[in-house]
Amino acid sequence: MVNSLLKKAEGIVIRTTDYGESDVIITIYSKQIGKIGMLARGAKKPNNRLSSVSQLFTYGNYLFRHTRGLGTLSQGEIIHSFRGIREDLFKTAYAAYIVELTDKLTDDFTASSALFDLLYFSLKFINENYDAEIISFIYATKMLAFAGITPQLERCAVCARNDQPFVSFSIKEGGFLCRRCHENDLHSMTVSHATPKLLKLFLHMDIKRLGKISVKRSTRDEINKVLTLYYDAYSGLNLRSKKFLEQMSSFQ
Repeated sequence: MVNSLLKKAEGIVIRTTDYGESDVIITIYSKQIGKIGMLARGAKKPNNRLSSVSQLFTYGNYLFRHTRGLGTLSQGEIIHSFRGIREDLFKTAYAAYIVELTDKLTDDFTASSALFDLLYFSLKFINENYDAEIISFIYATKMLAFAGITPQLERCAVCARNDQPFVSFSIKEGGFLCRRCHENDLHSMTVSHATPKLLKLFLHMDIKRLGKISVKRSTRDEINKVLTLYYDAYSGLNLRSKKFLEQMSSFQ
């Protein structure tokens, strides 16, 4: 009967929380089950067999006991430690933003192979020294779709035409505005031509095919502002990792 409660999942640790003097509660996003929390007993002790598999960003196989609510981790095997992320403060900041978005915008026990692949390849590419800022933009844009709050990127958010260049982004209208509709929101954010094109690319691109994307600093700042303002207005999230990322970015 006890063995029937054992479950196995291949997943990535997206959150860790200290519990008591020696235990850790980990949350993994798994390919088979989705998001699930489990107690790793003794994982705060350096020599504990669960210590390494309980670290943030770790990708592994997890065997755990589970009935309802919080599971209990029995054993784990590392598939990829993503050690390069943890050894670099800037990589850690971007990766932490990605996993916190995953945690906050997903429900327990709701699996998505597409989301798992997005998470895995985003961390893999950051670990391999791809442009972490661009990867974070791609991830944040795609997570809006997973959360069901995608802004209008294909056509003007007011007149619905797509044959005119966009000149601004409107939080009120929930998307980009063409020159004719710009006056509908006098508080809309003026953008260059590159920003709408890149956000549309980020939404639809296959992360597995990520190559080198060259983006000017001014355009990066615009994209970051659009995503930040939109998340603030429509997601209701308060991300600690975003604040840390902003602090880190000021040193770059």
